[in-house]
Amino acid sequence: MLLRARVAVYGLFLISGVALGTWTSRIPAIKSDLHLSEGELSLALLGIAAGAIAGMQAVGRLVDRYGSRRVMIPVALLQGPVLVLPAFAPGLIGLAAALLAFGVVHGVLDVSMNANAVIVERHYRRPIMSSFHAVFSVGGFLGASTGGLFAHAGAGVAATFATVGALILVVSVVCARMALPDELDLSRAPAQQAPGKTGNAMAGWVLFLGVLAFCCLVGEGSMADWSSVYLVEDLLSDESVGAAGYAAFSIMMTIGRFAGDRLAAWLGPVVLVRCCGALAGTGLLAALLIGHPVAGIAGFGLFGAGLSCIIPQVFSAAGHRDPATSGRALARVASLGYAGLLAGPVLIGGLAEFTGLPFALGVPAVMALFVALAAGALRPVATADPSPAAAPAPTPQSAERP
Repeated sequence: MLLRARVAVYGLFLISGVALGTWTSRIPAIKSDLHLSEGELSLALLGIAAGAIAGMQAVGRLVDRYGSRRVMIPVALLQGPVLVLPAFAPGLIGLAAALLAFGVVHGVLDVSMNANAVIVERHYRRPIMSSFHAVFSVGGFLGASTGGLFAHAGAGVAATFATVGALILVVSVVCARMALPDELDLSRAPAQQAPGKTGNAMAGWVLFLGVLAFCCLVGEGSMADWSSVYLVEDLLSDESVGAAGYAAFSIMMTIGRFAGDRLAAWLGPVVLVRCCGALAGTGLLAALLIGHPVAGIAGFGLFGAGLSCIIPQVFSAAGHRDPATSGRALARVASLGYAGLLAGPVLIGGLAEFTGLPFALGVPAVMALFVALAAGALRPVATADPSPAAAPAPTPQSAERP
């Protein structure tokens, strides 16, 4: 039963990544079909951001009240249909509305499937969160590749989204049948608050985890938009070398996430995050100081490897501390993280106007070093109740080797 539940969560992470990757790959075609300017497209894209953040804000209490399964399954079934909506938008307003719906579904699914992943991990009593996020990365690559293949074949946006949306719907139905049963959904378990932790202290701790997520996703968003620009414009590389920078970041992040569960079982979350933050920060700073294309690509790869394990550990810590409020905790952490993903490119671009891009890219590196110093916030807190609902996040002492 647990294996089926784990596979179901893998499926939901996969389709979430596929949907996002497919949408991203066809943005140029939609822009061309609707004759949008860059400014108009930017306004439409705000719909995804607004919808995702609004969905994340609303879903936490629903997860805590009804259980993660009862929230994530219906919204997963909507993921395929809402992907199709932008293909039939008649203009800017219609596109913005379609993307708002897409963003709401994406945000709600993000929080609820992470909450369910925490529950499955709690039943396994060993770290497995990182592998879920690795599968999301694979889904993003598959979605982008599929969209690119459709575009290369001359297929329209509607055909692309309808085909992928139908496949997503099929996978969602299968996952719905395999998901953890309601009676094992421990997100609604009684609170197991750590000794001495008041409500205000818990809220502050969750907020701090959100800050750590913000710092990591500022870096992730910055790499997507600025790594190629740095290699091409500042280091005078050709565009193929520029593309290699973000490719190195993405590949190393995916590899790191697949290795993350074993590392978490071996080192524990605190040591793992401390090492990963240090690797990300020092690797990127060294590359920027050297200022050579090869060093830049290597530095972006090290930055991706370092960031890879941090977000899964932050989400796991947020979800495990108090099962009765895990939905709200994950919603707050995910919302702040998503804000970092959106703010990162803008922050780096604005700072680069005054200091130059190499200096500006040092900001994500410093943020990663801050995360390394603050890793103690992820230390599991033991409770007196030995039940699975009360179990703290797996530690290397209590975790069985994967």
